[in-house]
Amino acid sequence: MNELLEIDNLETILHTDKAPVRAVDGLSLKISKGETFALLGESGCGKSMTALSIMRLLPDVGEIVAGSIRINDRDILQLPEIGMRKIRGKQISMIFQEPMLSLNPVLTIAEQINEVLKRHFNLTPKAAQDRILELLDQVGIPDPARRMHEYSFQFSGGMKQRAMIAMALAGEPELLIADEPTTALDVTIQAQVLQLMRQIQQRNHMAILLITHDLGVVSEMAQRIAVMYAGEIVELATREDFFAHPAHPYSLQLFASLPEKQKRNQPLAVISGNVPSLTQEFIGCRFADRCQHATQRCHEIKPQWETVTPDHLVRCHLFSTDSAYDNNNQTTTATEVTETTSTLSTTSQPNAALLEVNNLQVHFPIRKGFFRQVVGQVKAVDGLSLKITAGKTLALVGESGCGKTTVGKSILQLINPTAGSVRYNKQELVGLRRKELRQMRSEFQFVFQDPYSSLNPRMRIIEILTEGMDALNVATSQQTDATATFPREKEIDALLQHVGLPVETKWRYPHEFSGGQRQRIAIARALAVNPKLLICDEPTSALDISVQAQILNLLKSLQNNLGLAFLFITHNIAVVEYLADDIAVMYLGRIVERGHIDEVISNPKHPYTQALLSAVPQIKHTIEHKVIHLEGDLPSPATPPSGCHFHPRCPHVMPVCRESYPQTSAFSATHTTHCFLYPQEHSSSDHEH
Repeated sequence: MNELLEIDNLETILHTDKAPVRAVDGLSLKISKGETFALLGESGCGKSMTALSIMRLLPDVGEIVAGSIRINDRDILQLPEIGMRKIRGKQISMIFQEPMLSLNPVLTIAEQINEVLKRHFNLTPKAAQDRILELLDQVGIPDPARRMHEYSFQFSGGMKQRAMIAMALAGEPELLIADEPTTALDVTIQAQVLQLMRQIQQRNHMAILLITHDLGVVSEMAQRIAVMYAGEIVELATREDFFAHPAHPYSLQLFASLPEKQKRNQPLAVISGNVPSLTQEFIGCRFADRCQHATQRCHEIKPQWETVTPDHLVRCHLFSTDSAYDNNNQTTTATEVTETTSTLSTTSQPNAALLEVNNLQVHFPIRKGFFRQVVGQVKAVDGLSLKITAGKTLALVGESGCGKTTVGKSILQLINPTAGSVRYNKQELVGLRRKELRQMRSEFQFVFQDPYSSLNPRMRIIEILTEGMDALNVATSQQTDATATFPREKEIDALLQHVGLPVETKWRYPHEFSGGQRQRIAIARALAVNPKLLICDEPTSALDISVQAQILNLLKSLQNNLGLAFLFITHNIAVVEYLADDIAVMYLGRIVERGHIDEVISNPKHPYTQALLSAVPQIKHTIEHKVIHLEGDLPSPATPPSGCHFHPRCPHVMPVCRESYPQTSAFSATHTTHCFLYPQEHSSSDHEH
């Protein structure tokens, strides 16, 4: 028998005050030794609760009420807790979704790994030390002998994730459960983490249960895939079958929601409605209310497993023998869109620069000692120039820590620039007095990365939206209802409808909304003061595929209808290809390549841009696709490398790269880079880093 994990009819309930939540409802799956099995689905479908059920680490309100979980034919649900402790870490290990919350901040990395070794192995202190060093070296932690004695807060996001993997591998498990292991990581770090997991799997013949909502990661990693929706698995297939012929209407809609270059001038498909509440007893198909092909039968009878091919099963009435559903029509129906607009045509805009940034510098002082003397500078932004035209989108891409967010905040003068010029509509913002700046604030707004922490939890939505309008003295419209409780109530209603939210939500608080809805509220707050420029900082990074599609459609329609310009800060290249007109690639405080989106994406020139684009997971695999793995991590902006900042990690490094920063190399009127691999231009504009 080759099965390592067998789950049969697992039911996990969360006992809440209102009604029990059926988080996992009759789930069955098998994972073979050495196999990567992907559990794919959106937030709230029960993926993480399945993982916690397998580990028997459910929250206090959680309870497994039915089913069996067998490891090597041994039902671990029958074991006492003391027996389960021998299983955890040794037979089954887990990489949790958020390493910052999962690592102990008061223990060093070495002490945390040593806890696993003490539990499962009888090692001498010297042998344990050697094993910790070996594990940290395996996962690519630089200088492990020194870093092992550091604390988690001293590690970057990618390094924390690697430390979590080292801890999970310390017990040499047979099954590794990886819960969204790359969600918050840059594409370059993500490529490193996925490559690392593949290498360790091959070396140890370990099985991986990969939990994710990223179709690209699934395509790169998994041999078999299960699609989960509302607590149950609705499709089970091999990778080849799933990506060639997705069968369930929910799977098809996920594919149709993906942003791609080919869809640039049309809205993305959006799954109508919302995920059903898991407190209810389901009678028919759980997806029926949102399905374009649902019949009366779908609402009344629960679908059973139907066979598409011997290795491809789907829980859908459309595939039963008595169904009249034409399987060949799937792809065309999947692209039907539930938006009010049928096409998003790009409107011609004037070519005037709305925003011009020249040689922007933002340096933060490093202070030490009793008298807090300045001993150095963190050069977060180090001589950056960019230009945004009215009604266009400029994407600013790069790894975490390169200074993207600082650029956005310093443009709006939320952080005071050290040097440089920021001109909005030909008016200089740097050094502008607070009163004058306040009068201009309505012209440009910021959409923050985390909408939950940027919305006041004690204010209702109507108060949040009204606050900005009152503060910036935005004129009230003529048709204001004098009898309304709030003078601007009609405007707030129109604003909520504009971003796709029901008007009654204005009386609710931020915690009562989903992540996608909160992002819409954050966008509505920015739009409330009628801006011409929106700076969006990773507005879709934590969102599911279908919710991301809704937000991208919203941004694109707002741009077309209101003529908004966007500075779109992100590391999601697929979103950039769909949304952006121009792109600027940033590395360690400087822009290394810029150009029209098609020029840069199809023909990247700078080695960093090439590495960044190669690391994007591919859904449609091509033979020539090869990931360029960058050595090491992003250097500290407090001590940037001499010469070209990228030279310590560059595969094409030359002696001149270490000596001086490269000037501009131009390939067209719009496409430029800073790299010694190309002829250098010596002009007055060369200061544009």
